[in-house]
Amino acid sequence: MKRTSLSLSIMLSFVLPSIAYAEHSHDVEELEKVTVSGQAIQPLPQESAGLDLEALKSKRAQSSDTASLLKGIPGVSLYGAGGVSSLPVIRGLADDRLRIKVDGMDLISACANHMNPPLSYISPTNLSELKVYSGITPVSAGGDSIGGIIIAKSKQPEFAKDADSVLSKGEIGAFYRSNGDARGANLSATLATDNFSLNYTGSTSKANNYDAANNFKAAGPAASDRGWLDGDEVGSTAYETRNHALNLGFKLDNHLLQVKLTHQDIPYQGFPNQRMDMLENRSNSINFIYNGLFDWGSLETSLYREKTHHKMDFGDDKQFLYQSGMAPPAYGMPMETEGDNRGFSVKAEINANERDLYRIGADIQRYRLDDYWEASGGMMMSPNTFININNGQRDRYGVFAEWEADWTSKWTTLAGIRHETVKMDADDVQGYNSTNYDPTAFNNADKSQTDNNIDLTLIGRFTPSDNASYEFGYAQKTRSPNLYERYAWSTNGMAMRMVNLAGDGNGYVGNLDLDPEVAHTISFTADWHDAEKQDWNITFTPYISYVDDFIDAKRCSGQTGMMAVCTASNLSTSDDFVYLQYDNVSAKLYGADLSLAKHLYHDDKIGHISGQAVFSYVRGKNRDTGDNLYNIMPLNATFTLQHAKGAWHNSAEWQVVAAKDRVNDERNEQETSGYGLLNLRTSYQWKQARVDFGIDNVLDKGYSEPLSGAYTGQGRTMSPDGVAWGVTVPGMGRSFYTALSYSF
Repeated sequence: MKRTSLSLSIMLSFVLPSIAYAEHSHDVEELEKVTVSGQAIQPLPQESAGLDLEALKSKRAQSSDTASLLKGIPGVSLYGAGGVSSLPVIRGLADDRLRIKVDGMDLISACANHMNPPLSYISPTNLSELKVYSGITPVSAGGDSIGGIIIAKSKQPEFAKDADSVLSKGEIGAFYRSNGDARGANLSATLATDNFSLNYTGSTSKANNYDAANNFKAAGPAASDRGWLDGDEVGSTAYETRNHALNLGFKLDNHLLQVKLTHQDIPYQGFPNQRMDMLENRSNSINFIYNGLFDWGSLETSLYREKTHHKMDFGDDKQFLYQSGMAPPAYGMPMETEGDNRGFSVKAEINANERDLYRIGADIQRYRLDDYWEASGGMMMSPNTFININNGQRDRYGVFAEWEADWTSKWTTLAGIRHETVKMDADDVQGYNSTNYDPTAFNNADKSQTDNNIDLTLIGRFTPSDNASYEFGYAQKTRSPNLYERYAWSTNGMAMRMVNLAGDGNGYVGNLDLDPEVAHTISFTADWHDAEKQDWNITFTPYISYVDDFIDAKRCSGQTGMMAVCTASNLSTSDDFVYLQYDNVSAKLYGADLSLAKHLYHDDKIGHISGQAVFSYVRGKNRDTGDNLYNIMPLNATFTLQHAKGAWHNSAEWQVVAAKDRVNDERNEQETSGYGLLNLRTSYQWKQARVDFGIDNVLDKGYSEPLSGAYTGQGRTMSPDGVAWGVTVPGMGRSFYTALSYSF
């Protein structure tokens, strides 16, 4: 039964004429489908409008960071982090406030600094589908979040055409980027019959520290026991990563079973806005996925387990040896995390009749976390192992029901409800010693918490003509605190500085009394276009969210003594790093996204030319104090001019970002200046080969991205005064890149 998708795709790149041209060209190989969409109500069809496969292929050549593929989508920005671990932000909400699914798995960052976010576990070269729900999101897409939803899927199994044939194919590729001397390679191979498929995908990438466009600090040793850094070299930005994935597919009629196994090994990844670096991240997962089509509808299930072993310490640009007076030295600060994530989900779509479609389902997730720091010597870090979180438990049990109805050819509605029970607990902890770390109050407290959360979604779409559609809706969404927000316990300054989910250089402690966040969001989208959706498009989306019990942070106080950091002076300082405790406040976020696209010119000799423009604005306020929310992206726009002729695809992109002068005073957040960046890209595709070439930041503009965080990439980072306050992480200077791929 053909259904009308209740969706309004925000045009990332409106190059449908050039795509159509490529489909009729016998010299161009059909590209793998990757879906990137904006506002959506149910999972979009793969033939979604606004699909720009060429641009996404080019983006893979630009970056080894999967989250970076989301750049350019209205309302989406990125928190700065490691080279392959940036965190997506949707309309001012980031990290655990978003629901991010990778092949159906609800992945959780197992790190006190969130160095291993969900999208870091899938390589860009293994990505086959990427969807973004940026506005009112359906309850069937996931819960335990108050922002948008990102769904990433790896390569899907391919099968031979009939029982008498065997499919064998593969692809090999490599890339090089000049800034940071980044290089890497990828390999994919498939062997399949008509009902069995075996696919292997592997990739590796490596980079040195990158250079800014100009000197942002003095040249000299990175730290007293480390090597030299030039004035323009951004410390702690080197990385190396390896990803392997094996996908087995079994097909019988309308039923498909997949078994996906993945292994990730990151030997090191520097973090310029954290006081620690990742020195190892190993993850293994197994995921059983079933999809079935029946006369009554469809059934989808996922059963998975993912285990992570994560290590942090000081990398090559951060001081390793600490000693005070005649005390024994401390050799680094090893921090280890073990995460065990198990889950099961089931979703059924029931086609009741020509009008009504029902979705029902359930989710179960069992998560365990141990975060411990082995003694490394000195008076502060011995003789015990510091236990930050001991047997942290976070279990979710969710059920949902959703009803979508096509009332007429002009009216469609969707209504949904989800209930989730979130149970959290943790065992007793200990410090390095009882002199400087006293866990008595935490250990004596009742750490067991149970939250009963309700999500609601109500959406309608009105399509008065072939040239316009209007979508409007309301959502109530709820998120419970994560384990670090609730259970990080120590108010020792050094321990607090090691717990930081924000990249701001400050220190944090948890709060056992946190309540779940509850967001009430109203959104409206107008979509105007030509009748054939081939020539022009304008999409405008204003929105507003009121969040009760928003988990922000307040400065801690009340301590006295020489080693105390939660003192009266901590409340008043405005030019230094501070110490904070997570706390519930009332918050408001509002803004608008605007995208415009136009097919400009077509000529058989010149080819197709199209233009796109995307504008995004968001404002975040603490309603209790009047302060600005932290890390809110200022007004920004991206203008793109694209050209396609035969196998050639070219683009020029101008990214413009306003100054960030509305900052969070509680965290002493730094302002950033406005800037504009010019990027050029070109690619050529043969039947079996493809080459990409581009220049990022063509004019070598010096800048700091507004969400880059505080620069803590070098120096005596464990000490309160060992890092200069007031320096933001600079962006990358000019970089040339090229990538080659060959299919066989």
